[in-house]
Amino acid sequence: MTQQRQAVDVVGGVDTHKDTHTAAVLDTAGRQLDSARFPATAAGYGQLLDWMCGFGTVVKVGVEGTGSYGAGLARHLTGAGITVVEIDRPDRKARRWQGKSDPVDADAAARAALAGRRTGTPKDRDGQVEALRALRIARRGAVSHRADVVKQMKALIVTAPESVRADLAPLTTARLIGVCADTEVPDGRAENPAAAVRLALRSLARRFQHLSSEITDLDKVIGSLVAAIAPKLLAVNGVGADSAGQLLVSAGDNPDRLRSEAAFAMLCGVAPLPASSGRTHRYRLNRGGDRQANAALYRVVLCRLRWDPATQAYMERRTAEGKTKKEIIRCLKRYVAREIYTILTTPAPAKDLPLAA
Repeated sequence: MTQQRQAVDVVGGVDTHKDTHTAAVLDTAGRQLDSARFPATAAGYGQLLDWMCGFGTVVKVGVEGTGSYGAGLARHLTGAGITVVEIDRPDRKARRWQGKSDPVDADAAARAALAGRRTGTPKDRDGQVEALRALRIARRGAVSHRADVVKQMKALIVTAPESVRADLAPLTTARLIGVCADTEVPDGRAENPAAAVRLALRSLARRFQHLSSEITDLDKVIGSLVAAIAPKLLAVNGVGADSAGQLLVSAGDNPDRLRSEAAFAMLCGVAPLPASSGRTHRYRLNRGGDRQANAALYRVVLCRLRWDPATQAYMERRTAEGKTKKEIIRCLKRYVAREIYTILTTPAPAKDLPLAA
């Protein structure tokens, strides 16, 4: 009886959360065999997989949130040789008529994997690109915080007493940071609004300088890491360390999961979507995909439009055909995505080994 049960193929689905994961198991006919909840820990991942294997041979598992709460589970399942399918959250129409619960979502994930409605392969999260992603998160936070600091300083100056505003309002941002960082407030006292504003501006200016130093340090580490991962990508016209880093993170440590350059273009949001009906045949702007990757391609195109003669000639030719600048940039982003995809998915040549004596 046990041997017959183990010969059955089953498909799993998991609804992931911060502390617990809820799993469901289906047979290949779509009948639910059972559902259960497990802790979101290394031991829990093992218990979940053993539980699924108790119903038969696990063909594949659909996991919701492989880029967040399900990252650890996806890593564990992949390491065990299980095919993992990335599942989006259930659509709202389905939730309206069948309700919302963790077992229901786990069952929906399993059915999506079984039916083949979702075939995406999760990113690997144990390589250099994952390290690059972590560094870029820290850098992006520092850049955003630094911009907020400048806004706060400008807002303080607008409402500051006239003696402070008259001195600081005409200064450029760079000069303002230097002047405010060197401001001396007697004994750190702030008995009146003018002294308090100067003390606050000094604190913000020094915070700006600290964040700038932090960003510079991160840029050095990120630049060297990008050069080690994909030196050919940095050699592409218009691609710098920042754009290359974002494109690498979007593709992941396993860019072979992208089935074609059209899939990569869709990932980056540069593949136009058909919007035809009847005799009308047209395409509309794609507002989906990874918007950070889309922004990276946009920066590459702007750089080429400024410095690359071939891209400038393309712009002139398409303008003569009646295309707008926005439409031309969209076309160029699509071409750049095709070029980047080829580089990302081309295996690095094997290094020649020394011949034995």
